[in-house]
Amino acid sequence: MRTYLVTFRKLVPDGCGHDHRALQKRVVVAARSDVAATYAAKAMFCEAAGIVDWRLRADTCDVVELPKLAA
Repeated sequence: MRTYLVTFRKLVPDGCGHDHRALQKRVVVAARSDVAATYAAKAMFCEAAGIVDWRLRADTCDVVELPKLAA
């Protein structure tokens, strides 16, 4: 199984009108594919935050496969 880092971010404006991508949550997930990792991370985010849809707290969800560690 592969390991993925899933990052949730929200676009937040500051007082000067500049937008910043604020980190909401990072999750490391073991899954067979990036799609499976995305679904699992979204479910974990919703459960941890007590919400029904991850988009209530984040605008983007990025998935990156982590390299395997040498044994």
